[in-house]
Amino acid sequence: MQKNIMLFVMFLLSVSVFSQEDLEEVKITKKQKGIKKSYTVTANTTLVTSKELLKAACCNLAESFETNPSIDVNFSDALTGTKQIKMLGLTSPYLMITEENIPSVRGASQAYGLSLTPGTWIESVQITKGAGSVINGYESISGQINTELLKPLSDIPFFLNAYGSTDSRFELNTHFNKKLSDKWATSLFLHGNTRVAKNDMNNDGFLDNPLGKQINILNRYQYYDAESGLVSFINFRYMNDKKQTGEVDFNKDRDRGTTNYWGSEINTERFEVSTKIGYVFKDMPYQSIGFQNAFNSHNQESYFGLNQYNIKQNSYYSNLIFNSIINNTMHKFATGLNFSYDQYQEFVNVNDYSRIDNSVGAFFEYTYDNTDNFSVILGGRVDNHNRLGVFVTPRLHLRYNPWKDAVLRFSAGRGKRSANIFAENQQLFASSRTFSILDNNGKIYGLNPEIAWNYGVSFSQKFKLFGKNADAGFDLYRTDFQNQAVIDLMQSPQEVLFYNLKGNSFANSLQVEFNYELIHNLNLRTAYKYYDIQTDYLRGTFQRPLQAKHRFLGNLEYETSLNDDRQWKFDYTFNWSGKQQLPYTASNPAADQFPDFSPSYAVMNMQVTRVFSSVFEVYIGGENIGNYKQEKAILGASDPFGPNFDASVAYAPIFGQMYYAGLRFKIK
Repeated sequence: MQKNIMLFVMFLLSVSVFSQEDLEEVKITKKQKGIKKSYTVTANTTLVTSKELLKAACCNLAESFETNPSIDVNFSDALTGTKQIKMLGLTSPYLMITEENIPSVRGASQAYGLSLTPGTWIESVQITKGAGSVINGYESISGQINTELLKPLSDIPFFLNAYGSTDSRFELNTHFNKKLSDKWATSLFLHGNTRVAKNDMNNDGFLDNPLGKQINILNRYQYYDAESGLVSFINFRYMNDKKQTGEVDFNKDRDRGTTNYWGSEINTERFEVSTKIGYVFKDMPYQSIGFQNAFNSHNQESYFGLNQYNIKQNSYYSNLIFNSIINNTMHKFATGLNFSYDQYQEFVNVNDYSRIDNSVGAFFEYTYDNTDNFSVILGGRVDNHNRLGVFVTPRLHLRYNPWKDAVLRFSAGRGKRSANIFAENQQLFASSRTFSILDNNGKIYGLNPEIAWNYGVSFSQKFKLFGKNADAGFDLYRTDFQNQAVIDLMQSPQEVLFYNLKGNSFANSLQVEFNYELIHNLNLRTAYKYYDIQTDYLRGTFQRPLQAKHRFLGNLEYETSLNDDRQWKFDYTFNWSGKQQLPYTASNPAADQFPDFSPSYAVMNMQVTRVFSSVFEVYIGGENIGNYKQEKAILGASDPFGPNFDASVAYAPIFGQMYYAGLRFKIK
């Protein structure tokens, strides 16, 4: 930072020697990219800016990745409308999801946690493929997603976003920001959404989207003293989310707990307090110390037909980090201690699975960067967990720039985690399946902890094509599992089995990208992804259910040049998914069977934004404008309390076309 300021001052001094008459006004503008890739960062990290998040009207974090080539977005089931994300072909439990580098979506919040962060609160998102940094913990296996929220000291005084859609979803976001002094600022974020109308576009008697409402409040404070080198954040947050789904004629006051009509409610209340304090040594700007603390209480009460599922998680997390150098700034290190505590009160029908998890760990991460074409991060940590025992987590990241505008990266690392089998697979409660845990010697639901090794290599190159900017690249990753908690849907359509892996399980991921500026202000983004994900189940080896082997993303964006702060923005996204292995249903009656594989399908989204000034804009858009719908979304829909009912298999959109409109207003 000091170097950049000095260069800027030198630039001002250099231009001052010229005569005022010799100077002409020069205005340099450069359009900000929605997705940025660094050629100097060691890990394979992509930065998603707020500009990219606005492309899809960005209702919440789970819906923010439709235009992102690194993340796959799917529906988790045919009832709740919840979006599930995957990276390297693996679902979000294998990702470490953090908010300002504090673990956020984990445990009880795993199924719906991404939908609890409004998109307008987000400043940027960093997506790292492969095993992440040991500083943030031991659970990351396929990658890490870190969300940075808007900062009070740099935010505008007021922001308003209003949104409405044809599926009867309405949202309102307001941000209030105030500078309390030169060093203190505070922001108040208010979010509310509701869906009030019943929609059944496929005429199966069930709601395509849940009725619901959510209130979300965040109050954060920031302190910054440049002279002392002290910075701190304090956050207070409250969230209340209510969802109702099921048959169209279901009345929760009349039919809950009966077999009149099948229905479900998912009511979640969450409270969080977090603090971050950082200090940069005044005479040693390369040396700093940080202390993070977070407490949250997540309480979900829910039922799915006659299945009852309640979970409450009280968590505390603390992380102390010290950064410095060895001899010079080419050799840096970070070391520290962290502690986590999780108290679970979990009930599945009449079964009590309550438990307490706690761990303490120490980490050390060394970074070498020759400031030119090579850098390496070598990290390791040791943790003592009351259920996972004492274990070591190694991580490695390498970067090499073989020539100009090219980067080659390699990573390898180990991850370990305890699978919360019920919280992570809540969609299965919306079925008549019985739940069977086959192992009983482990310490988490009778299972042993999951262990996986992840290896990856990536290459990217920028170049000129017909005089226009272009870049292309690929990445190849493999994940090998040990003791994986297998969720077996291939044995019988009437049950789901949970057991530790008895054979082999792996996930191979290949992604090829090509991005090109077709003409001035018209940019094309493309990505092809191939997944080879196989697991040994009791009936044999199968592809992972509900995971397409082939996927393709295409995105076109066009912006007109600014004219008195006025502008048009156009965005079009094409997502194609190949066939997917479906759960085994061949023993059901023919009317209640799925084929072995789903058909391939394509989804198209579009948005147009009109910027009237620097403070006001409106947008309209459509999702799934080709109106593709899963042909059969719910098995046994005519007999939801019968043995063949299953609403957990969603491989494609259920609702069909959806159009929306909204506005944004700012006071700067």
